[in-house]
Amino acid sequence: MTVIPDPAKKVPMMFRAQINGRCQIQRLIPGAEEQDATRWADEWVDKAYPNLPEPGTEVQTRTYTLTWRFITNSGQDEGVIRPVIGARGWPFYPGSSMKGIFRRACTKEQAALYCGTISADGELQPGILRFHGGYPTDTAWTENLVDIVHPQQNWQVKNGNKESGAFIQISLYKPELQFGISSNAKNVDWQTVWEIWEKALSTGIGCRVCAGYGQPEQHKGNILYQGRIKGQGQAAKLIDGTGEFRANIFRAGLRGHALRIFGGLTNADITEQIVNQLFGSVQGKGNIGLLGMSFRDSHLEIDSFGRGSYAQPTYNVEGELVWLLASQLADSQQEEALKKLVADLTRFAVVLGGFGKSWRRADHRLFYEEYYEEGYKPLIGCHWQWLGERSLVRDVQVRKLEQVGEFIDKVRQTAQDWMQLQGITPNPKQPTTWREAWHPQNVQVWGRQANDREDSEAIFWLHGPYQEAISRTQPEGSIYRSSITGQMGQIGRLWHRMYPLVRLVKDPKNPNKPLPKTTAGYLELLTLFPDDSPESKQFVKFLNSQQNQAKGFQKLWPRSPS
Repeated sequence: MTVIPDPAKKVPMMFRAQINGRCQIQRLIPGAEEQDATRWADEWVDKAYPNLPEPGTEVQTRTYTLTWRFITNSGQDEGVIRPVIGARGWPFYPGSSMKGIFRRACTKEQAALYCGTISADGELQPGILRFHGGYPTDTAWTENLVDIVHPQQNWQVKNGNKESGAFIQISLYKPELQFGISSNAKNVDWQTVWEIWEKALSTGIGCRVCAGYGQPEQHKGNILYQGRIKGQGQAAKLIDGTGEFRANIFRAGLRGHALRIFGGLTNADITEQIVNQLFGSVQGKGNIGLLGMSFRDSHLEIDSFGRGSYAQPTYNVEGELVWLLASQLADSQQEEALKKLVADLTRFAVVLGGFGKSWRRADHRLFYEEYYEEGYKPLIGCHWQWLGERSLVRDVQVRKLEQVGEFIDKVRQTAQDWMQLQGITPNPKQPTTWREAWHPQNVQVWGRQANDREDSEAIFWLHGPYQEAISRTQPEGSIYRSSITGQMGQIGRLWHRMYPLVRLVKDPKNPNKPLPKTTAGYLELLTLFPDDSPESKQFVKFLNSQQNQAKGFQKLWPRSPS
């Protein structure tokens, strides 16, 4: 009798228990020659049929493209998020899930007609529609299946403690899906059926829709905010080392800023309650947040920057950022307040920082090009700005230094208005103790106007002294590698931003209509969360001493009482 050595290792990963030593798709093992998730995906794709049979002639179909990743949780493996797998090994969106979101988009009468009812005696009365689910239209779904997620909330905002390392899930990248619906009735109003389905689809499908997953290219009826934006920076790196622009950086950015703003207005427990209501949570029984997000890129380049071990993937992207109402609100007053809140948080993020990796720093490729002339250096910073006439008029609310403090006060007031509508009284006298809570006693914003890209002053202070030593007269001043600038494994206390200066001019054809005019100038902004270190105290003293000098920074917030 032939003995098969290590027979358990011959079993495909898909059929192994999710335990250590057998298969753990969700774990990212540093330095591993091959990740379990990579092998799992490769084995799956290898055995899947190359095509699907055509749907029956009785099935009505429509095709839609999703803007980014799409995931459905099969629920078959504990602790692992991976797709439902259907006919011929292809991933699909189940008909039951399709029916569920379709029903929610219906009126009561439509739901009864199309999806069925339960009679008073408990009898099920089926509706006239059958939902066949959604399948990819081609084999492009087999690419880029392994998806990495990095929890960052505590690390970025609160106390510098990482919640966990990266973990893995399996999702489809920008799939085109064909959805099928059929009926056993004659004279079905298919136009109305598909209008309802598109309304349902606008809420997102599958898992993690609030983070930008499962979002269609077009949305109907639930938009709270939309604006065009462009940016560049360091792209996320997938397991195989390739880069990907991940749309969920916008949600992560706004959630972080919501924690900062509300954290300066009330205590930690209430702040968490408010932010979980807005963005969703898995705490306790979990909840779906009020806010969904979608980003539809119109231009995307993935490239590389740096040499040797410093080489990193980069993105250059343009597109439309959309915030969506994902749950019902009590009244129109709350919806208007939520529109103002999400718009102000988005603008706050763009004014003072950016999105994604290294968002606390201005892109050194733009504003400190010579930094990279010395050889091997890491990629530092990102750069974001508004795009298109509508956003340059509406979303650019800071056009001069004097407006920065006014804008910050406006954002805080919008947050307080939202709190009061939720029955919560703001209490700024008892803010959170988080490192980046936005409170006048915890944060300072300084700024100056720069003439052009080469006129940045503070970018040099991140790498050298801001004040040269003068024998017996002036000590050297430096924040380099201090708690202020941070270092490897430590989040700093300083944000540096070069915010593009956009003016408004009159349209000669229509004097009542303002036209945006981009300029070569920037508002150079420093956001500082001082601590008790000597470097911090000396730096604040230096900034105060420079306020009346030509290139000195002015304190913009907290504003002095008028």
